[in-house]
Amino acid sequence: MGSLDPFFYPESVAIIGASRQPGSVGHELLRVMVENKERGLFRGRLYAVNPRAREPILGVPTYPRVEDVPDVIDLGVIVVPARIVPDVIDECGRKGVRSVIVISGGFAEVGEEGARLQRELVERARRYGMRVVGPNCVGIVVPESGLDTMFLPYHKELGGRSLDSLPRPRPGAVSLLSQSGAFGVACIDYMAGEGIGLAKFVSYGNKADVDEVELIEYLADDPKTRVIVLYAESIDRGRDFIEAARRATLKKPIVVLKAGRTSAGARAASSHTAALAGVDEVYDAAFRQAGIVRVYEVEELFDVTKALVMQPPAPGRRVAVLTDGGGAGVMTVDELESGGAEIAVLSEESQRRFEELREAGVIPPISSTQNPVDLTGSATDDAFVESLDVLLDDPCVDGVVVLPLHHVPGLTSSLPERIARVSEGRGKPVVVCDIGMGTYGNAFREEFERRGIPAYPTPERAARAMLALIRYGEARRRLIRESL
Repeated sequence: MGSLDPFFYPESVAIIGASRQPGSVGHELLRVMVENKERGLFRGRLYAVNPRAREPILGVPTYPRVEDVPDVIDLGVIVVPARIVPDVIDECGRKGVRSVIVISGGFAEVGEEGARLQRELVERARRYGMRVVGPNCVGIVVPESGLDTMFLPYHKELGGRSLDSLPRPRPGAVSLLSQSGAFGVACIDYMAGEGIGLAKFVSYGNKADVDEVELIEYLADDPKTRVIVLYAESIDRGRDFIEAARRATLKKPIVVLKAGRTSAGARAASSHTAALAGVDEVYDAAFRQAGIVRVYEVEELFDVTKALVMQPPAPGRRVAVLTDGGGAGVMTVDELESGGAEIAVLSEESQRRFEELREAGVIPPISSTQNPVDLTGSATDDAFVESLDVLLDDPCVDGVVVLPLHHVPGLTSSLPERIARVSEGRGKPVVVCDIGMGTYGNAFREEFERRGIPAYPTPERAARAMLALIRYGEARRRLIRESL
């Protein structure tokens, strides 16, 4: 892990190419770091480098050359034109900088001359034992350490109002790796909106040096990361990638969204990040071999990630559905079975306990206690909690999708906390669906998620989240067997 630590936890950072010009990359990047320092998020030392500057920029000590900075530099962030980046690498090397992020574009993604510059960049970095993230990237964000090299504004004007343009996620347990800077930035925005906490974000661009293989190896041992999310357009070191992912999957899940699946998509990827996309069937087989959970859409990417970070993997494929709406239960069962799950056949003991609950008036007399278990529109908090307890005790059930549609009169705001309590420590995943996008529905789902239960607005999304928990559980058990 040690060689990549300065990228995430630097004690001193130099912004090389800092600018006084508002709106320029060098200015906005420095401004973001200054704001983080003022807010107490970044506690390290910050310097700016600009050959024409003789006075501080944004109050940051500024020097004409890297070698003039009177301090050790743990991390250099380079935002100068591509043609002079190799010379800046030399400056950093002579200064003893061992880790740099090259934000600048204009390398292998633009043609042969750019590819030559990229090779020269790497050759010079290697002379000094220097590690490089990029080029052609937006860099790294670590909420825990306050490092943030995204040069995009927090706020933008819309209709005379200042709105959050790129909110940063709260500190959390998901680490996001993205070959595409723009897509990675959009994911950061999405995570903030969904309340998914971020451990680390790396936009690695052309991956001239540090690539997804090394980053997965690092994050596999990172105690702050519980789920690794990867957006990739190409994977060059296929065998190394599979081995790194297999080792990581034994410890934590990896979720991959692989773009460039079609011939047109592959061409677009090549012009975007110099990616050499391969045959998608090969990638699919490699991902299965490595135990990776593959997804195909942005919504699915974060639905699955949320489930994996909040819930344990399923110990098997048998799923129970607990609902107060018959139609929603049927839709959930359809999606589960279509995705390869088994609809659990409940044990005789569970049926006996349900009859006791019916006789005691805990569940409505018209409830259906086969699977799906339908408590009907007469459901109450007690009915859901006691029924869920029965299902989680059942040895024939490996996970439960709960659909407490909030519209029925017997459900209250206490239900999320009670569902979380009865689910805790059972070793079986629970996911929730409450259909509706109104004020109450959104707030109701948020209450579940505050307590570690992933909640979704449609049955299909909840079912796909459960399917991912099944797939990861199966992959991990297989890898454990193969490692014995």
